Amino acid sequence: MSKQRLIVDPISCDAHGICAELLPELIATDEWGYPLLSEQHVPAELLALARQAVRSCPRRALLLAAQREKRA
Repeated sequence: MSKQRLIVDPISCDAHGICAELLPELIATDEWGYPLLSEQHVPAELLALARQAVRSCPRRALLLAAQREKRA
């Protein structure tokens, strides 16, 4: 089973803040406007908003990446 997690390319990011406006449940901003991402996986109910935030990033610095869960 895989879970989705947000990641940001800090070199590409220009701190527009659109991602934090669209998904404040998982993204905050620092004092300069750069995103601070939640460490948690994106819950299913927020996945559509996370995809929208990724698509809305003007620098394409925000990504949604699948991570496989480890089996016990």
